[in-house]
Amino acid sequence: MKSEPESFGIADLARVKVEPWTGVRSYFARAHMRAMTVGDAVLFHHSNVTPPGVAGLARVVRTQVVDQTQFDPDSPYHDPKATRDQPIWDCVEVEYVATLPHFVPMDRIRAEPALSDMLLLRRGMRLSVQPVTQAEYEAIVALGHTAPPPAPPAAPRARPPVRTPNRPPSAKARATARTGKAPAAAKRPAAAKRSAAAKRPAAASKAAGAGRTAATRKRPGR
Repeated sequence: MKSEPESFGIADLARVKVEPWTGVRSYFARAHMRAMTVGDAVLFHHSNVTPPGVAGLARVVRTQVVDQTQFDPDSPYHDPKATRDQPIWDCVEVEYVATLPHFVPMDRIRAEPALSDMLLLRRGMRLSVQPVTQAEYEAIVALGHTAPPPAPPAAPRARPPVRTPNRPPSAKARATARTGKAPAAAKRPAAAKRSAAAKRPAAASKAAGAGRTAATRKRPGR
């Protein structure tokens, strides 16, 4: 039996002890409640939460109870077609049995092989009241008394690459970026160096020749 915990959860049933299961407005869910008998065990399912799942246990203590909310104009479950003489909706009363030590979420129910055929897991099965077999009931109760397996460890986060600070571009690079070609001033020193280097051997040879001539000129005078 499903209920939104914000409206009425297992803690609320534990507080009031006995409560009529009012507000059911599905003919199929009503048919399932009409099939209940006093003493039937109930899985109390929290719905419309993240994650949904079985939170506790209850027991049917009374059947064929007229749902009074159908006559209340201020109730969200009011049915204007229903009258006191001819009520449309009835329900059962349930009493609190226990809160499970471990909440049993839907993911854990899906992972249990013994529950693979459970109506609760079928696609499109959204009824607030559904039949449960004895074996399915016992399997979920066993899950509620067993701690869930620990979550797998999270994968280590990769360290970001170490980035060296960007050096400011040189004047040459900035000029090249602006014009698309190297500045003319950058080429002149190389041309001047090549011109100077080309002239040095000739000057050196002249000096060497002058030295030899001077020495030759001194010899006759000795």
